[in-house]
Amino acid sequence: MKLNLKEKAINLRKEGYSYSEILRQVLVARSTLSRWLHSVGLSKKQKQRLTRKKWASIRRGWDKWRETRINKTIAIINHSVKKTKTIKITKEKLWLMGTMLYWAEGAKSKEYRPSQGISFSNSDPKMISFFLLWIKQILKIPKNRIKLDIYLHETKKNEIKDVRKFWSKTTRFSLKKFDKIYYKKHKISSLRKNKGKDYYGLLRIQVRRSTNLNRQITGWIKGICQKWGVV
Repeated sequence: MKLNLKEKAINLRKEGYSYSEILRQVLVARSTLSRWLHSVGLSKKQKQRLTRKKWASIRRGWDKWRETRINKTIAIINHSVKKTKTIKITKEKLWLMGTMLYWAEGAKSKEYRPSQGISFSNSDPKMISFFLLWIKQILKIPKNRIKLDIYLHETKKNEIKDVRKFWSKTTRFSLKKFDKIYYKKHKISSLRKNKGKDYYGLLRIQVRRSTNLNRQITGWIKGICQKWGVV
């Protein structure tokens, strides 16, 4: 029986089967199979087949691991979303959140640029929407003082209509507000990831006649730092 099994194993190996595939048909120990087949040579085509199967197996493992990570991420995010529903966001908290956001992403007054007005740039539509909500509810800025400019990679020139529609829908401003487009030069060696169909460039929000307001925000940031002992 063992001779028959050995012969079957050798024949399967010569046909290009992997050890795992053979062991499903020849029920022996892997060490025994290895001893039987160590001298069985494979053609180039058979080696290529086994290499493809090996990489296919690795990809399946990677896909499974990635799916697990994605599902875990979704579960954590959904749990966190439910937790936030119990938090009451007061106007004071909204003021603080927007002030911190501007500290991180907004243009600040400097000694060499003391007349800097409010200017905020980002490519995240949710962040843009939140900032517009903040300047409306906290700073009481009317729409006619808001200027919106799009900065777009030049490879997206043919899609400018869709880009303008996207930012119009995001900000709830009319298309007329997006008449100024600045194009970025194309760099073949660029490592940036935001190049796909969901890339709509960067939006810059400027508030006209807002130099003193920007100085006021600077004071808010300084006061918050002093309150919490941040040097």
